[in-house]
Amino acid sequence: MPVAGVGELLVRIDAVSLCGTDLHVYNWDAWSAGRVKPPITMGHEWAGEVLELGPNATGFAVGDRVSGESHKICGHCRQCKTGDGHVCTSTQIFGVDTDGCFGQYFAVPAASVLKNDPRIPNTISCLQDPLGNAVHAALVEPLAGKSVAILGCGPIGLFAIAVCRAVGATNIIATDASAYRLELAKTVGADHVLNVRDTDVDDAVATLTHGMGVDVVLEMSGAPKAIQQSLRLAKPGGRISLMGIPAGTVDLNVAEDIIFKGLRIHGVVGRRLYDTWFTMQDLLASGRLDVTPIRTHILPFDQFDAGFALMQAGTCGKVVLKVSEYAD
Repeated sequence: MPVAGVGELLVRIDAVSLCGTDLHVYNWDAWSAGRVKPPITMGHEWAGEVLELGPNATGFAVGDRVSGESHKICGHCRQCKTGDGHVCTSTQIFGVDTDGCFGQYFAVPAASVLKNDPRIPNTISCLQDPLGNAVHAALVEPLAGKSVAILGCGPIGLFAIAVCRAVGATNIIATDASAYRLELAKTVGADHVLNVRDTDVDDAVATLTHGMGVDVVLEMSGAPKAIQQSLRLAKPGGRISLMGIPAGTVDLNVAEDIIFKGLRIHGVVGRRLYDTWFTMQDLLASGRLDVTPIRTHILPFDQFDAGFALMQAGTCGKVVLKVSEYAD
């Protein structure tokens, strides 16, 4: 049983969701072996209920429904002090650098925790960390009335499609190599889905945008070809959010595809703290943003092996594990 330290909350975990980072740790790949120092509790996507407030923890009450940010920031560096805590120079990730949420109880800094609207079930609330990535990437600039291409329909790409639809994007184009994921993309609001295996995406997007290109590209796959393609698909004067992480360096035609097109490129990491969270929570609570179809599997916690197998096979959206009897 963890103990709530100074400034911490003791939380009963009700539901957690599996992240790609968790899959890296579960598979114990080269990145995990070089970063993670066992013994450690995995996991950073969660929803639960406050059981106890540690010394000097304020702003919460026993019984509050809560979730939390996966990045534990220092609060003291220049970035934290100027509203850019999402790029804190001393960030630690729960479940990677320090104990995470894959357990019955979690002692977590109150500064990392946010209250959940009771109208949102905790099998949805536990998705807010990755959903926040999509909200951040999509809403760097307004999207109402804009055409958008989402490259990569993994869970965060699917979340991004739902966000674009919720805030009024008018022509949403999704690309992926998986027919399963493209079907999910249609379910959550894509107007057009393009399978990169059998479609010339550049030509298709040109046709769908009358030769102009899209106003906004959200690159969520990290595939080098998709990153290069994102520059071509954006219209002159358009905007690109880069969130997918490539395995290595990527060659870009900076002069022709960026400078002479006057593109605005935003590198996106995590969520803006805590603007993104409040925007996301308001969209969910209002009912305008529905991500239920992306939560494709809900399993008991002891079936985590099956959950990771689904992720490995690419036959799921988000997998949620029920930890307690209170999970809804």
